[in-house]
Amino acid sequence: MTCLGTMAARTSENPFVSVNDVTWTELGHNENDSMPIGNGDLAANVWTEENGDLMLLVAKADAWAELGKLVKLGRVRVKIEPNPFAGGADFQQVLRLENGSIEIKSGANVVMVWVDANRPVIHVEATLEHPAMMQARLELWRTKTHPYNESSPDKGGLFEMGDHAIPLDFEADTVLPASANQVTWYHFNSSSIYPIVLEQEHLQSLLQKYPDPLLHRCFGATLTGPGLISNDDHTLKSAAPGRSLRLDLIGLTETGAASPADWKADVDSLIKRVSAVPIDSARAAHRQWWQDFWNRSWIHVSGTEDATKVSQGFIMQRYMMAASSRGTFPAKFNGGLFTVGHDMPAHVESTNKDHNPDFRTWGSSYWNQNNRLLYWPLIETGDFDLLKPWFDMYVNALPLVKDRTLAYFHHAGAAFIETGYFWGLPNLNDFGWDNPTTELKSEWMRYHIQGTLEVISQMLDEYDITQDAEFARKDILPFADAIVTYYNLHWQRGEDGKIKFTPVQSLETYQKIVVNPTPDIAGLKQVLTRLLELPAAWTPPQQRSVWSKELADLPAIPIGKTANGKLPPFGVGDPDGKPTILPAKSYGKTSNAENPELYVVFPYRLYGVGKPDLNLALNTFAARRFPWDVCWGQDGPQSAVLGLTAVAKKAAVDEFTDYGDERFSWFWKAGGDWIPDLDDGGTGMITLESMLMQNDGKRIQLLPAWPNDWTADFKLHAPYRTTVEGHVENGKITNLKVTPQSRAKDVVPVSSDGR
Repeated sequence: MTCLGTMAARTSENPFVSVNDVTWTELGHNENDSMPIGNGDLAANVWTEENGDLMLLVAKADAWAELGKLVKLGRVRVKIEPNPFAGGADFQQVLRLENGSIEIKSGANVVMVWVDANRPVIHVEATLEHPAMMQARLELWRTKTHPYNESSPDKGGLFEMGDHAIPLDFEADTVLPASANQVTWYHFNSSSIYPIVLEQEHLQSLLQKYPDPLLHRCFGATLTGPGLISNDDHTLKSAAPGRSLRLDLIGLTETGAASPADWKADVDSLIKRVSAVPIDSARAAHRQWWQDFWNRSWIHVSGTEDATKVSQGFIMQRYMMAASSRGTFPAKFNGGLFTVGHDMPAHVESTNKDHNPDFRTWGSSYWNQNNRLLYWPLIETGDFDLLKPWFDMYVNALPLVKDRTLAYFHHAGAAFIETGYFWGLPNLNDFGWDNPTTELKSEWMRYHIQGTLEVISQMLDEYDITQDAEFARKDILPFADAIVTYYNLHWQRGEDGKIKFTPVQSLETYQKIVVNPTPDIAGLKQVLTRLLELPAAWTPPQQRSVWSKELADLPAIPIGKTANGKLPPFGVGDPDGKPTILPAKSYGKTSNAENPELYVVFPYRLYGVGKPDLNLALNTFAARRFPWDVCWGQDGPQSAVLGLTAVAKKAAVDEFTDYGDERFSWFWKAGGDWIPDLDDGGTGMITLESMLMQNDGKRIQLLPAWPNDWTADFKLHAPYRTTVEGHVENGKITNLKVTPQSRAKDVVPVSSDGR
C-alpha cells in the first residue's frame, strides 16, 4: 500500500511556511468552498461537498478557446464508497503550503491531492482504513455548440467583444468513446476570432506572416489510474475494492494541431511518459521543488494580530502565483486560474446551474495596469521562473506589434495598448468594430501605452539581481529599444527642441487636453538612463547615441502648486500653495481614480527615501486626489517608497485583509477586478517588501518604512546576485546576513520616523 505520510510531513527547511497552512474541519458545499492548488500551468480548485464527494475544477494556463477566452478544462467528481468523510466528526481538510498539496482526512482515512511540480498531472491518492471503491466522473458544461448571443458585454465574460455580433460559435467540448482505462476529453478550435481581429484592425496583410495562435489549438485531459476501468464515456471506477486508490488527471494543450486525433496520439504518449516515473520518485521531486521555492525568500511578520494577517496574506499570494505562473502564459489579474463561478447562461447544460467557472469580469485580455502588480513583487522574492511568462508574452508579441506600428504610423518601434490580447493587439471592444481609422475608439485606451515602460523596468530589475547577460541581450535590449524608439519617433519636437507628447493621455484618469504626461516622462527617464548603464559592448554606438539624445530631449517632469492642499485642477494652483508634481504639463477633467503624478515614486522610483527632493514627492502624495489602498490602488507602494510608515502599514493591512465571501479568504474580494482579485495580494506584497527594503543602484536601504511594533524575519533578493536576511524587532535589525558578504558595505539601515 502506498504511504502518503511522507507528503504530509513537514519537509521544508523554511520554518515560516507550515505555520500558515489552512485547516478546515467541515465539509464544503460548492466551489466557493474551494482551495487552490497548481504547478504553475495546470491548476485546480479543490473542495468537498456535503455528501463527502471530492471535487476538482481544473484549469490550464493555455486553454484559450476560439473566441480568445481563457476557459477551464472541466470538472471532476471523485466519489469513494463507502465514503470515509461523510458525517465524519474528525474531518479535516488542510492546505499544506510547504509541499503544495491538499490533505483530506478522517480518522485513518487520508486523501492527498497534488499537482506534480514537474509534470502536467494532478494526483488524487487515497489511503483508507478499509477497502473501498473509487469513482471519478467528468462533469462538463460546454456541452452544446451555440452562437455568441449574449445580450451584454460581460454576460459571458467577453468584455473585449463589446455588444457586437460575432460570426463565430462557442464550440462544445468533445468526450471520446470509453476505452479500457481512460476518460478523455478535449476542446478543439475549428474556428478563431484572430483573423477577424486583424481584419477589423486593418492588419489583414499580416495574417500569413503571423500564424493564428487560436486556430486548431486543442486542449483537454485524460483521467486514468492504477486499477481504474471505464464505466462509461464520462466515468472511471475501481475494478475491485482497495485500501490504496489513485486517480491521475493528465492535461495537454497543443497549438496548431492538425486534428484532434493528433492531439489524442500525443496525449497517449504523454501518459506513458508520466506513468513511467514511479509515483514515489515523482512525489519526492515535487516536494523538493516546493522546498527550494520556499527557501528562495520569505517575509514572516508577527507582533500584532494585523501583522500575522499581513504575513499570511503575503505567503498566500506568493503561493497562488507559484501555482499559476509557470506555464506558457502569465496569470491574469482577474481571477488567475482560480475563478470560481458566476450565474450560468440559460442555454448552458450543467449539473451545477448556479456557477459558470469560465466567467470573469473584464474579459480575457491582459490589462497591464492591473497585471503588473502581480509581477513586481516577484523580483525581490527571486521568483524569476514565475516572471518568465509575463516577460515572454511581450517579447513574443513584439514582431507583430512592430509591424502594426509600421503599418499605422510608417515609423519604427512598437507600442502596446494598455489592454490587449496575448498576441499583442488591442482588444476589439477598445479598437472599435467597423472602425474605419487606425485610432482606437475607446477614449480610455486610445493613447494608453506607458505600461511597457514598466515591463522594461521590471526586466532591468531582474537583470540587476541576476546579472544574466543572455537575458539582457536576447530579451531586454530588443524589447526596450522598440518601445523607446516609438516614443522617440512618434511625436514632434517643440520649439525648445524637447519632445512634445500630444495627443496623449495620462493613464486612464486624464484623457483630454493632455500634453507631456508625467508617467511616460518618468518611465523614459528611468529606462533610458538604465539602458545607457548597460555594458557598452552590448549595443552599437549609434544606438546608444540615439538613446542619449532621446533622454536629453525629454521634457521636464511638470511641477506646479497645490490648490487648497490638493492637486490643482487643470494644473492651475494657488500662488501660495506647496510645490507639487503634476500628472501632465496640461490636463483636463478626471475620468478615473489613478494618481499619475505619483508614478515618479512608484513604479519609477525617481523620488523616495534617500533621494533628492523628497519633500516635493511628499507634498505630491499628500495632495493626491484619489487615496486608495486596495485592489490596484497605489497608496501602499507609494507611501512605503516615501518612508510614510503609518500610511504604508495601514495599506498593507487593508490589502491583505480585503477578504471576499469565499471560504478561502485569500480569494480576494472582487472590488475592482474579479474573484480572486490578485491585485490585492500583489499590491500588498509590493508594499510589504518596500517597507522592509529598497534598492537604489548598489545601495540597499533597510527598514525605510517599518513600524516598530511589527517583528519580521526576512530573506529578499537585491542587485548583484545578493540576498539579504535578517530579524527585525523594535525597529532594530539583528542576525543580518548579506550574501555575498562583500555587499554588506552597501547596506544602509534607515531609521523610520513613523510618519
